[in-house]
Amino acid sequence: MKEYKVESLIYYSKLTLDSKHIANDSKKEIQEKLDEYAAKGYRFTTSTSTNFGAAIYIHLYFEKDI
Repeated sequence: MKEYKVESLIYYSKLTLDSKHIANDSKKEIQEKLDEYAAKGYRFTTSTSTNFGAAIYIHLYFEKDI
């Protein structure tokens, strides 16, 4: 049997000349979430992203055997 978790992160676009600012700004927080769940015994399975207005929603999916 498996246990599943979803972690949702929201990032907002800002006016800048750096077209990759969301990717650059989000790397640290995403890595922290991956480390946090790995320490709890979860495996990262996949991710999705959606944009709505000026926001980007990133969903991280984890699973572990119970």
